[in-house]
Amino acid sequence: MEAQTDLSMITLFLRADLVVKAVMIALMCASVWSWAIIFEKIRRLTSLNREARDFEEQFWSGGPLDDLYERIGKNAKDPMSAIFVAAMREWRRSIERTRTEAASLKTSLAQRIERVMQITSERELERIEARMGFLASTGSVSPFIGLFGTVWGIMNSFHAIGMSKNTSLAVVAPGIAEALFATALGLVAAIPAVIAYNKLSTDIDRYAKRLEIFSGEFSAIVSRQLDERR
Repeated sequence: MEAQTDLSMITLFLRADLVVKAVMIALMCASVWSWAIIFEKIRRLTSLNREARDFEEQFWSGGPLDDLYERIGKNAKDPMSAIFVAAMREWRRSIERTRTEAASLKTSLAQRIERVMQITSERELERIEARMGFLASTGSVSPFIGLFGTVWGIMNSFHAIGMSKNTSLAVVAPGIAEALFATALGLVAAIPAVIAYNKLSTDIDRYAKRLEIFSGEFSAIVSRQLDERR
């Protein structure tokens, strides 16, 4: 009798219907993967902001940008450095040719450098945003998957009640508990995913704005140098 009234999580899982078990396993896997993504994104964004701060200190230190480019070279470790390297590479590739050309072509060079920075920024942000869609999907879908498991479990419980013709609480409670456990797992998976998605999206947008500001500042520097060469 004690085994039948055992409502521990492990017992609820083991006693559940095959479909409900599948729902529970899927939700637990989604929850574990969501937490892995959350921790990875937090670590990644913390590292990116630290690296961006270090790069900005070097960039605005007053030293020659060519020297900074030589130091970074092909070892750009963060998106801001990658944007700078891409822009400097385009600058060096084109500057010798544009020295002898008209001012309109110098303007075209400035536009190309700006475009290169934009493309590099978008590519780097795509990497940062990778797997964010999984968090959004988990937050949106998990409650409904859990609800499906609950409905399925309750249907099985009512079927068992009808077969046994016994409506006592001792008979009804385990089946209902198994069904509701699926809903609980759905919420456990969904709530952290939704909170983390909103927080991480805000942090990524803030970092994207930081890259945009840097690109604008560097574009202004390039335009100023091109004007001096005319």
